[in-house]
Amino acid sequence: MAVPFVGISQSQKPVDSILYAGERHFKNIQQLTFGGDNAEAYFSEDGKYIVFQRTNPKDGLLCDQIFIGKLPEKLGDKFTYKMISSGKGRTTCGYFLKNGKHIVYGSTHLGADTCPPIPDRSKYGNKYIWPIYATFDIFMSDLNGKIVKQLTKTKGYDAEATISPDGTKMLFTSMRDGDLDLYIMNLKTEKVTRITKTLGYDGGAWFSQDGKKIIWRASRPKTETEIKEYKQLLAENLVAPTNMEVYTASVDGSNVKQITALGQANWAPNFLPDGNIIFCSNHQFKRGFPFNMYTINADGSNMQRISVDKSFDAFPMFSPNGKKILFCSNRNNGGTRDTNIFIADWVTDEK
Repeated sequence: MAVPFVGISQSQKPVDSILYAGERHFKNIQQLTFGGDNAEAYFSEDGKYIVFQRTNPKDGLLCDQIFIGKLPEKLGDKFTYKMISSGKGRTTCGYFLKNGKHIVYGSTHLGADTCPPIPDRSKYGNKYIWPIYATFDIFMSDLNGKIVKQLTKTKGYDAEATISPDGTKMLFTSMRDGDLDLYIMNLKTEKVTRITKTLGYDGGAWFSQDGKKIIWRASRPKTETEIKEYKQLLAENLVAPTNMEVYTASVDGSNVKQITALGQANWAPNFLPDGNIIFCSNHQFKRGFPFNMYTINADGSNMQRISVDKSFDAFPMFSPNGKKILFCSNRNNGGTRDTNIFIADWVTDEK
């Protein structure tokens, strides 16, 4: 295993200097990382640590690797973190197990030690596309970086894993049956059950706090042209995530409900502490940018915009006690393309 990279961020002054006017749900906001591309930051079960993925060529990180860090106990304290993936291949979507002693994440390291190639978008009319690397599999690691188990071994993409509140199940996206669908694995028996069966990309899925429902992003190509394009890209392990909506269902895949019908890209959904929904969207901007975070009731009513950055706010997750929110943003990046991790107290609407 490679020697872990350890980073120490700058200290954030204990003032809300990065809180924008109108962001009434955030209080005591603090920037945790400074520089590079930091994303998909998720809490541990006790709310004291986070796991996230990070790329920063200046640090020799040419593609995403998995890091964990202990959260500051008070504003102004430094956030320290260490790399626990091996530095080989590309990694994605780290998530803590309930025991707090292990994480799961996707990695391409069995395919090659190097970063997999980035798609040439000029071949596809410069369309925004995501690579769905066939060498991604899901692994379980301890907090020192030792891989203790390979959880998926099927041909094709396996990634985007999250864990059920009781710690017994893993929800993930896989290409094992020829399309990008959601599956649930029983972590004890490793038995896998397919949850979605409709053509289109199903991913970024989460369990509800009671473990009875799931929420995810999905594309649903319908016209002959849309279906043809989707299948052609998929055959090259690519997907164009520019038309997605938010869906919920019972944990067995029944009672599917489409929550948004906004057009463009509606993704990174999660459940609010009260059972309603938070998600990221670019639907207000025809050019497809910026992305902001929105809340919406579980029945699709009462949508509210809660972030106002002029570039990118996404990947919201609430602490186990529901009092804090993590998200990733381009705010305060000095005009660069850096994406950093922020944490704030969550302020609920007065009733």
